[in-house]
Amino acid sequence: MRALIAKRVDSGTPDTEEITDLARAAGYEVVGEVTQSRTADPALQFGEGKADELADKASMADVSTVIFDNRLGPYQMYNLGRKLPEDVEVIDRFTLILEIFGQRAQTRKAQLQVELAELRYELPRAEAKTSLAKRDEHPGFMGLGEYDESRERDIKAQISRIRDELGQIERDEEHRRERRRDSGFDLVALAGYTNAGKSTLLRRLAVDLEVEENEDLHPDLDATAESQDRLFTTLGTTTRRADIEPRDVLVTDTVGFISDLPHWLVESFKSTLDSVYRADLVLLVVDVSEPVDEIHEKLVTCHDTLYERNEAPIVTVLNKIDRVSETELEEKRTALAALAPNPVTVSAQEGTNVEALLERIDAELPDWRDERLVLPMTDETMSLVSWIHDNAHVDDVTYGDEDVLVAFAARPAVIEQARSRASELRAPSAESA
Repeated sequence: MRALIAKRVDSGTPDTEEITDLARAAGYEVVGEVTQSRTADPALQFGEGKADELADKASMADVSTVIFDNRLGPYQMYNLGRKLPEDVEVIDRFTLILEIFGQRAQTRKAQLQVELAELRYELPRAEAKTSLAKRDEHPGFMGLGEYDESRERDIKAQISRIRDELGQIERDEEHRRERRRDSGFDLVALAGYTNAGKSTLLRRLAVDLEVEENEDLHPDLDATAESQDRLFTTLGTTTRRADIEPRDVLVTDTVGFISDLPHWLVESFKSTLDSVYRADLVLLVVDVSEPVDEIHEKLVTCHDTLYERNEAPIVTVLNKIDRVSETELEEKRTALAALAPNPVTVSAQEGTNVEALLERIDAELPDWRDERLVLPMTDETMSLVSWIHDNAHVDDVTYGDEDVLVAFAARPAVIEQARSRASELRAPSAESA
């Protein structure tokens, strides 16, 4: 699929790097671009002359698609379509993002989120068709398609249905997270913009042993996290076990942030961030090789999103230090100190400073507590001792004639469970006494 990139800005020089990356991520071959610096034309987005230039270039380059890095209204899309060659499609930035999401959605949750985003995108257009058709009593007003008021109702009903199903999925996922905590797992989430290196970092942190769960309970668990230089490689969540002795740590990689997303699109995918909001620790991964102003802007956006519902500590990870000099790295650390105090600097690609990151994760996660339990010697005692071995770090087990002393360290939730089960072991003895 051959595509032309089009972008208009109010002033300055249009930057087409990100929209080009997005187009390539969707599978397009970008063969050229047309840009303009001026106020938006309400009919064409571009000015009349620039729109004619776009049409000529699309014809000469034999493209199938023109991709605007601006949001196009239905009227603008229709008028541009009339100027372009008949077989050339016009899409805007948000249609492109939805296309990428649709390609990446492998799980039921991701597919529902894509469908929700598409419906939220379509709804105002359906409402516009309804309003315009009613006003002008013309079903095909401005070429926007046949007016059907029932379509608007159908979209709203579908949105409601999808929200209900996503709500149930989120409740199931929260139940899984609580079970993991009860089993002694610390939950760490990777957050950040696309192409910051989150998936590569996950592979560095992960041990060879997969996180094994019943497929029905965790359908979005991938065998690996892909590490590719393209946007939206990770749309669903990927969870792996990290090697941080004596802890059992699960690290989850989530969909990356991307700049200039409309509110309706962010809302559609907000449930993807639940693993971030409900983690014990968030690693905010940043590409330190980017310009410092761009990093600053992305950190502000990430903080606004993460601090909205997140209560866990956030550690900034300055990734890709292999791409910058020591002097540049220090300058950026200083410039970003207010937003990223005491960051960890790593190269996930080369493995540099990963050990220091593991130590920081251990230091930031909730402290383990020491516990000593004296268990009566019953038929169920060895089962509890085995459970403690599986969910805690056991320092010593001493067997007596009538009891067992277990000394261990664990998360507070595990200690509470062990105490509860120990009380149940003692209950029969108390009754007989």
